[in-house]
Parts: sequence; C-alpha cells; structure tokens
Amino acid sequence: MNERKQHWEHIYTHKSPQEVSWTQGKPNLSLNWIKDLNLPKDAPIIDVGGGESHLVDHLLDLGFTDITVLDISKAALHRSQKRLGDKATTVQWIEADITTFLPTRSYALWHDRAVFHFLTKENEIAYYRELAQDKVSDYLLLGTFSKKGPLKCSGLPITQYDIDALSACFKKCFDVQQQKEELHTTPFDTTQAFLYALFKKVEC
Repeated sequence: MNERKQHWEHIYTHKSPQEVSWTQGKPNLSLNWIKDLNLPKDAPIIDVGGGESHLVDHLLDLGFTDITVLDISKAALHRSQKRLGDKATTVQWIEADITTFLPTRSYALWHDRAVFHFLTKENEIAYYRELAQDKVSDYLLLGTFSKKGPLKCSGLPITQYDIDALSACFKKCFDVQQQKEELHTTPFDTTQAFLYALFKKVEC
C-alpha cells in the first residue's frame, strides 16, 4: 500500500463524516449545474474522489442510470455502499488512485470536488489533464480550493487555484462555461473557500 492510499484509508477508517472538513449533506452547487446540463439519464457520469460523497445518492434520485464512483479509499467506498443499501448494486465502484487510473471508457460528465487540488506535482497534474482530455466527451466539473482557501487539507499540501490558473490548465480541450466561488461550511462550523468551474469539451 503506497503512502497516499495509506493516508486516506486511515482517515476513512478512523474518522466519522462529522470529523472531516469536506463533508456535505447535499452538494447543491454541483447538482444544480448538472441539472442545467439536461444530460440524458443514461449518460455516463463519474464522480472522482466521491467515495463518501452524497452526490451519487442524489444522481440516482434524479434518475441517472450509469454512475461510476472512484476513490482511492476502499473504506470510503464501503461507507457509501452501506448507506445506499440495495441501490449500491446499480453503481460502478472503482478503487483507484487518480494518478494511476486507467479508464476503459469515456464519460459524458467528469465530476471532481476536492481531488484535483491534492495534486501538487506537475507530472500528476499533467496525467490528470491527459485523462480528462482523453476520457471526457462533454463536461468537466471541478471544485478546488480557491486562492482564499486553505493551504493544507487533512494534513496534506494542496494547490490553490483561481479561474485563470484552472482554465489555463485545461484550455487545450475545454472552455469554461461557468465559475463560482463558494464558502463551504465544515461540520465544525469553520469555512473553506472553494472555486467551482464547469468546462465544456471542445475540439483539440
């Protein structure tokens, strides 16, 4: 088990959702943007780093039928599977590190809230960008810490972004459609400044 995976397995094995800063009861901003896209209900959607996120619950409630949840932590995925009960069998669950993930298909929507900003090495950022360029057919929805956000999360360094830096990173194959800064309130009543951006795939 590598160091990154060991770190996240420890977090999800020893801390409850109310003890980690990123917990959201309902990811409203992401859901509202996804609803506005009017994607077909059978459009393939992947939630990167969505191990314990409730996004999958709400996507299922909206009628989406081709959902993949990827996370580095087996424990995080297990929590969501347990929460969903029988519904979990309708979701594809992938235990993988995004920096070594080898997708076998493309996705109409690639959603990522708070994985991309943990990539601090240029080779990891480049690998992620190439994955998105190759495996996203329509939309990329990213949530990262903004320039007003933390410099670390869960004891790990992160990369902060403003919209110029984020759009420059993906400009070869994606155009920015929407952007918004949001203050996320943690379970312990502190705030974290996030930047959300919705990109549309273009010819590249």
